[in-house]
Amino acid sequence: MPATASIDVIDTDGARVGARGWAALAVLMLPVLLVSVDNTVLSFALPEISVALAPTGAEQLWIIDVYPLVLAGLLVTMGTLGDRFGRRRMLLIGATGFAAVSALAAFAPTAGLLIAARALLGFFGAMLMPSTLSLLRSIFTNRDQRRFAIAVWASAFSAGSALGPIVGGFLLEHFAWGSVFLIAVPVLIPLLIGAPLLVPESRDPHPGRIDPISILLSMAAMIPVVYAIKSLAVDGPTLKAAAFAAVGVAMGVLFVRRQLRAETPMLDMKLFARGTFSGAILVNLLSVVALVGFLYFVSQHLQLVLGLSPMIAGVALVPGMVMMIVAGLAVVPISRRVSPHIVVPASLLFSLAGYLLVAFSTSDHGVAPLVIAFVVLGIGIGAAETISNELILSSAPPAKAGAASAVSETAYELGAVLGTAVLGGIITAFYRGALVIPSGVPADAAAHARETLAGAYTAAQELPAQLGAELWDAAASAFGSGVFVTSLIGAALVVAAGTIAAVTLRPAQHS
Repeated sequence: MPATASIDVIDTDGARVGARGWAALAVLMLPVLLVSVDNTVLSFALPEISVALAPTGAEQLWIIDVYPLVLAGLLVTMGTLGDRFGRRRMLLIGATGFAAVSALAAFAPTAGLLIAARALLGFFGAMLMPSTLSLLRSIFTNRDQRRFAIAVWASAFSAGSALGPIVGGFLLEHFAWGSVFLIAVPVLIPLLIGAPLLVPESRDPHPGRIDPISILLSMAAMIPVVYAIKSLAVDGPTLKAAAFAAVGVAMGVLFVRRQLRAETPMLDMKLFARGTFSGAILVNLLSVVALVGFLYFVSQHLQLVLGLSPMIAGVALVPGMVMMIVAGLAVVPISRRVSPHIVVPASLLFSLAGYLLVAFSTSDHGVAPLVIAFVVLGIGIGAAETISNELILSSAPPAKAGAASAVSETAYELGAVLGTAVLGGIITAFYRGALVIPSGVPADAAAHARETLAGAYTAAQELPAQLGAELWDAAASAFGSGVFVTSLIGAALVVAAGTIAAVTLRPAQHS
């Protein structure tokens, strides 16, 4: 289908799939589960990684962020290549590479090598995610079935996140931190066996030529902008951050101009003229920023401040993950009868309540307020993500499903970067500003304590008992001081997502 084809929502009366289609869905859930487990496990493994590899504050953020940064920069490219060369083929290549690099990451001896392995995981992960969503678009042509399949797809992220803390907690309590990467191997082997048997190949019948310049421009637009945001969050306003942001914006403008002029563009920019498509993308982005930012500081608070083991900290967040799954599935019948511009903002009110609960709960932020807050936060995010992902796919022509899926996944991964960089950077800045080093603490220990909360924990363990306790109390208090402001910022992001949904997802714009 040419890139200038209509982007009307497809007919709801497409053929319904049988057992083979649902079996294919089960196979396609494996990479989704893996990526979500990997993200959750890494957040919970971060304190142990920080102790073992002693990364700086910037390196600690890069360990988390380099994967979604590389992935976000390549998603549009890989989605387009999947449209051209076959989405199932890209899925299988990505799965093979992801499993191999995961095994290498498990034995990384330094923070730098772990960051490099995470970057390679982003490269192969970019092949996985657009392929899963676009293959669902080609398998489930009936919109009611597709809406439910996408709800299951979105819920797989939550299921993996719920499973991750349990599996990861068990591994971290019995094995070294590298074990959390090895779980990719047994998950991806069934995919490599089942996908060729159950998942039909699909591609764009009129893909056009490969445009290397557009590929380079898309990466040159994404990576500098995200890096600038990270630098701003960690170091504050600097000339370097401004320069990277300017380069990224300039490359983005050139990319858009090239797509508008091309006969068969790499990314059909006309998709963004539709309110449901662009609005749903923004809802995805802001919702994920709020979710990932919450998990970033809560996982550290549960383990380091409240002293929970990784496994118990994971169990504490399971109720929220479960409610995210339940909400994502429960919203499907509701969305058939109620307009998205009502359902999404109403759902996000729950997420708003979750952040406000954290902000205004007791100053010590015990386990109970955080568990309850994540439950209500998860309800809103789960429902909003199901609806927004379905709208993104249904607004694009079937032949361009890979590119549309890539845009959706780009918003998700960019949100993951921003959640860690912005909210994580803000709480790190407040931590450093509020930390008062007790007198008598050696300069080296003080420097480690100022870097990260994990650094303070390690430094406190190496000091005499009384002095170490004073340093740790000061660090825990300083970390908690940033929770209030960070929670209010997260609440503002949820309000922005709800407002965008109310304005852009009205029936007149997607009927």
